[in-house]
Amino acid sequence: MIIYLNGEYVPEEKAVVSVFDHGLLYGDGVFEGIRAYHNRVFKLDEHIVRLYNSARSIALKMPVAEEEMKEIVLETCRCNQLRDGYIRLVVTRGTGDLGLDPRKCRKSTIFCIAASIQLYPEELYQKGLELITVATRRNLSEACNPQVKSLNYLNNICAKIEANLAGMPEAIMLNQQGYVAEATGDNIFIVKDDLLITPPPYAGALEGVTRNTVMEIACGMGIRVEEQFFTRHDIYNAQECFLTGTAAEVIPAVKLDGRTIGDGCPGKMTWKLIDAFRQLTKTDGSLIFCEEEEKCAVM
Repeated sequence: MIIYLNGEYVPEEKAVVSVFDHGLLYGDGVFEGIRAYHNRVFKLDEHIVRLYNSARSIALKMPVAEEEMKEIVLETCRCNQLRDGYIRLVVTRGTGDLGLDPRKCRKSTIFCIAASIQLYPEELYQKGLELITVATRRNLSEACNPQVKSLNYLNNICAKIEANLAGMPEAIMLNQQGYVAEATGDNIFIVKDDLLITPPPYAGALEGVTRNTVMEIACGMGIRVEEQFFTRHDIYNAQECFLTGTAAEVIPAVKLDGRTIGDGCPGKMTWKLIDAFRQLTKTDGSLIFCEEEEKCAVM
């Protein structure tokens, strides 16, 4: 595997960062998880915009311009002959000392990994997930804002630990007011009276790229879509429920806290959106290899 690290493309074993890097010591940095499908990096522009917005929010100076960052992603895929897979793009505050002061970090660290990921087994996409609500609440916007996709994911990890201990594949996190925010690494949607509903970002949900894509697809299909606050009660009584995320894509959920959602099977709207999303990934995105290169590879 070839990794991009601070201006160089190096073998995996040489892709190392300092133990004094603030990303390691304090979770001081931002990242994006990105997907490649059919020789295209899906929604690359949107991911890069969110990355730079996150960096701006934590006053992290980005060492390269957005267009150059896009090329880093594409070239990392090319170096690994990756046409379908998962990309992790990370920017840390860089190397400093053992203190908190970010001013001691002179230069940011960038690395990009292009590999593969499977978040859930295929069986769960067919049958649907069983979810549990966990005690860990989503971060306050006034604290570590969930809109910032930072390297500090301990809030999500604590929730995931609760799910693991309960023997569940995924968990729902509530905000401080008791409203549904999101899952440990995915956004959540419910269907009630043919209306597609998802929590607004200010409920504590990350404004997911897959989330926004599904909302656009639904609107294009004539489905009514709204951002609303809702509680667990609304999930228990929903007709359908599903999660969205870059790694998870679109996956049905059929039970929460032991309560069956709808008829306990993935719903019709969920299947329509899954199919439409998969079709979109075949044509939408930034080309990794040009068409001539791709033809040569196939031949």
